[in-house]
Amino acid sequence: MSGPYLIRGSVSLPEAELLWRFSRSSGPGGQHVNTSDSQVELRFDLARTEALPEVWKARALERLAGRLVDGVIAVRASEHRSQWRNREAAAVRLAALLAEATAPPPKPRRPTRIPRGINERRLREKKQRSDTKRGRTGRDWS
Repeated sequence: MSGPYLIRGSVSLPEAELLWRFSRSSGPGGQHVNTSDSQVELRFDLARTEALPEVWKARALERLAGRLVDGVIAVRASEHRSQWRNREAAAVRLAALLAEATAPPPKPRRPTRIPRGINERRLREKKQRSDTKRGRTGRDWS
């Protein structure tokens, strides 16, 4: 493994709280794939972790509620032929998922007003276009 996986700031995934499970993976690999456990499933107990600040944990539990099973989030990786690369991919995916779930909510949009001059110009141009189109009627033609 290439060290701690940062979620955001100085908060990282603790290696002791990660549960790894390996199984046989489908896909490329030839005869060797039938005997090696290259698929990786990474589990992280979000409800009981002490690594995240309480505010982040509450935010993540709320946002990931659909993906959690008893407070545990699972990420699976099987796109690579080697178990080591799949471990890396799963850990990076979990860190990215937690970073997105713990991000603060966006600032509320402050509504802006359209300047009066722009609105007047728009209405003046509409009136001018209306007059142009009204002038195209054939009522006065003989």
